[in-house]
Amino acid sequence: MNSSPRSPQLEEGHVQPRRTQRSVKLGMRSIPIATACAIYHKFFCEIDLDAYDPYLVAMSSLYLAGKVEEQRLRTRDIINVSNRYFHPDSEPLELDSRFWELRDSIVQCELLVLRVLRFQVSFQHPHKYLLHYLLSVKNWLNRYSWQRSPVSITAWALLRDSYHGGLCLRFQAQHIAVAVLHLALQAYGVEVPAEAEAEKPWWQVFSEDLTKPIIDNIVSDLIQIYTMDTEIP
Repeated sequence: MNSSPRSPQLEEGHVQPRRTQRSVKLGMRSIPIATACAIYHKFFCEIDLDAYDPYLVAMSSLYLAGKVEEQRLRTRDIINVSNRYFHPDSEPLELDSRFWELRDSIVQCELLVLRVLRFQVSFQHPHKYLLHYLLSVKNWLNRYSWQRSPVSITAWALLRDSYHGGLCLRFQAQHIAVAVLHLALQAYGVEVPAEAEAEKPWWQVFSEDLTKPIIDNIVSDLIQIYTMDTEIP
């Protein structure tokens, strides 16, 4: 397979680009960010990482996700934010031939991504489930236990970080939401009341087909993501 155009300003090797940093600077909401990450990971499940410039694919994923989730981004903003990521002291790029070359590369890569993914770029994300589960657990716990432990903040952070890897493609959205909540509760030693007397675990109330091995697999994969991030130069 022929390689796509390389990003002339941004190429720094072939480690995974940190899409979330750039997407936050672009003012993207949580769901468009999640969709961009899912598009990126799904593309490289189909295509070898060495075949295409991962940074160019990341920029195109952001651009495409903005369309899918109705938060359209300008290619110029994506290019300038990405350029500042690699060159923090640089000025915005001039509208010269190099800029237009990069813009054309993003558009061409977007079409490539759509073809490779067979235009299947809509995803079910865990966010709405996690919100519902957090509200339920908050009502189960006494106010002191909930207020003294940042379970909610931690669960949302874990969910956000999970998109640095491909968990969103390997596990159901409901299962991921339960797993990050389960890990957040464990991290602060918060126990759900009457767990020992209950007929089934609290997390199975939210998802009947969920099992403890599935939770353990999700948590294990999440920990691997943090290990991977420490190895990125």
